[in-house]
Amino acid sequence: MENRAILKEWFDRVDSERTGNITATQLKSAFAVGNLQFPVSVVQQMIRMYDFDRNGTMSFEEFVELNKFLLKVQQEFSVLERGRGFLVPDEVYKALVKIGFSLDSPAFYTVCESFDQTKSGKLRLDDFISLCIFVQSSRIEAKEKKRVLLSSSLMEVCNGNGDEFVKEMMELIEKVSSYSGFRKTQRKECLNLVRRLKLLVPLLEEIKELNPSTNDHWVFNSLLNLKKALLAAKKLLKTCNSGSKIFLALESEAMMSRFHAVCDKLNLALSEMPYEKFGISEEVKEQVELMHMQLNRAKRRTESQDMELAMDMMVVFSKEDDRNADGAIIERLAKKLELHTMADLKTETVAVRKLVKAKNAHNKDIIQQVVELLTKFKQMSGTDENHVLDGAASLRCLEKSKSLSIPNEFLCPISLEIMTDPVIIATGQTYERESIQKWLNSGHRTCPKTGQKLNYLTLAPNFALRNLIQQWCEKNNYELPKKEISDDFDIASSPLAEEISSLILNLYSSHLNVQRDAIIRLRMLSKESPDSRVLIANSGGIPPLVCLLSYTDSEIQEHIVTSLLNLSLDESNKRLIAREGAIPAIIQVLRNGTEEAKENSAAALFSLSILDENKVSIGCSNGIRPLVDLLRCGTTRGKKDAGTALFSLVLNHANRSRAIKEGIIPPLLDILEDKTLDMVDEALSILLLIASHHEGRYEIGRLSFIETLVEIVRDGTPKNKECAIAVILELGSNNSSCLLAALQYGVYDHLIEITRCGTNRAKRKANSLLHLMSKNEHIPFDPRR
Repeated sequence: MENRAILKEWFDRVDSERTGNITATQLKSAFAVGNLQFPVSVVQQMIRMYDFDRNGTMSFEEFVELNKFLLKVQQEFSVLERGRGFLVPDEVYKALVKIGFSLDSPAFYTVCESFDQTKSGKLRLDDFISLCIFVQSSRIEAKEKKRVLLSSSLMEVCNGNGDEFVKEMMELIEKVSSYSGFRKTQRKECLNLVRRLKLLVPLLEEIKELNPSTNDHWVFNSLLNLKKALLAAKKLLKTCNSGSKIFLALESEAMMSRFHAVCDKLNLALSEMPYEKFGISEEVKEQVELMHMQLNRAKRRTESQDMELAMDMMVVFSKEDDRNADGAIIERLAKKLELHTMADLKTETVAVRKLVKAKNAHNKDIIQQVVELLTKFKQMSGTDENHVLDGAASLRCLEKSKSLSIPNEFLCPISLEIMTDPVIIATGQTYERESIQKWLNSGHRTCPKTGQKLNYLTLAPNFALRNLIQQWCEKNNYELPKKEISDDFDIASSPLAEEISSLILNLYSSHLNVQRDAIIRLRMLSKESPDSRVLIANSGGIPPLVCLLSYTDSEIQEHIVTSLLNLSLDESNKRLIAREGAIPAIIQVLRNGTEEAKENSAAALFSLSILDENKVSIGCSNGIRPLVDLLRCGTTRGKKDAGTALFSLVLNHANRSRAIKEGIIPPLLDILEDKTLDMVDEALSILLLIASHHEGRYEIGRLSFIETLVEIVRDGTPKNKECAIAVILELGSNNSSCLLAALQYGVYDHLIEITRCGTNRAKRKANSLLHLMSKNEHIPFDPRR
């Protein structure tokens, strides 16, 4: 799977629910199709190794990284196995060294033995991959770059002494069962989780009594994963037992997500448990199954009291003037959070101090809200204590809480926070740049404060107000948030930004020549640098450019569509351009524009189609037909741009049907027969996707087409051959007559040659095709060939 496009197609097939992520179960099933049998525990380790966003699933980019590792492992296996299909321990050690691992001898032989499923001293490919995944996972967890040393606790389990390991888990459950006084906002979830953990005690007791050998990797790994899940549960329960009540109430949604994550970890750990190897009784299995059902039924609760609490807290933190919430609301909040006695407040103060000391652990604004509300509770109780916290942290927090006296004109109307980069919009109102930019990026075209429609979206720095804010801060010893003052301000106030703002204003001019000059200059700037593309978008340049695409002037259309192409190179701009209605306008230029405008329109549609939502929009806006026309009749560059765009679009299943109906297959066949275009790879990649659709297979399956594919297998480049074999394999998997046709045109001898001296991927595809022909009794097949 070296080709990224093929990888993406494979990933999309596995991602049957189109979530953009695949689970351990889906990945395991996909490996099984390729005759690689891995336990769920190993597949979970694969995901954890490259789960960069820590969401428990695997995105496409994460899958690409996993694929690189697996290819490296498979390559080293192939070098040493010499056609036998297995490695002996000495060869395993050599392969590990070549991959970059180095294990001490005791650790190596212990691990090697645990992965030898047949206990014959021979490791098959899936055994070897599992071993490498285990070692790589251990290296990542240990954060060591050159040497993997199994920790004493892991070695203890690997060496068969798992009794203490199970005992630790039982003690852990006993510990969390002793917790009392869970915070009210998470009390129900905590009690439910503790009750479910207690259901595991009979299972662990039986495992301890049976004392199974943990030399077996699967046994060891299942226990290790269960312990990790229990540790995550303990950490969560401890937070809900002794953490800040105010913080837990503010972060109730995040805490609920953590409960769901813990439930998922427990569920996965229990699902991979080798109950037969442990010898677990039916009675205990039924109890575990009960826990499975409870974990699966666990749903987010939204009770009326929680909603009322959330509303009260929103009122407390949304007051503009002096932030004095109604005393009755403060009192009600104190009772709900159980913070109305002196003892409660003292305990909460200790918890908040710990929260502040946890560096970079939480959002500073949330911590500030916690401090402010705790101060209000203390004032209500009549406490004379002015400082919630001690030391430097106290001073910083209390200095910020004095923002009660910040002049209203210094506060952003959107965020209600002091402004560090104030900007003026078309209505004359001033906002914090970041806040108003988010408003505009969300598709709003009105002033948040007045509701007036914005004639233009340019943001002008309010230097006078910024100077006043700085003077006030110096006088009152108030420190502006440093993270808000960044290089972005220098960029936003640079001569380039001023020029871009002026050019965007000219787009609204009533003089065509002024508009044309501005468009040409913006085209040049959007090509020059990423900063220019960001500034043009942030200054509101995209809406007027899209609006001007409707001009009948072909020169203006060409410059605008090229500008939009350049702007779309910035990932954040792709969605903005589509949101402004650019896709139908670009398709119109693709139909009726100049040759260069058509080429750049096709390139722009490809760039926008990187987002799945835009693939759908382009297909529904009838964008396939003009791309097919350009593929058929365009210039060489136009055909290449159209081919690239069409490949991206037909990754969407509905667009494949549209492309077939619009006649994409004949021009693809013409491209394959035209050796001067150098587009064989692109055409075959599209055909491979089209061949997965039943209507596409019917059209592609014509004998003349099969003959062309066989010719490519014979005479094409290594990459051409890989793709052509993949297309024949896809066709033949659904229609055996295609296999017969390919054999009639002499594909057999070419496939045999490729299995001997082709690329790794070509060899695999050729062997798969020969196996399919043998399965259909068209040829005798020798798997050792």
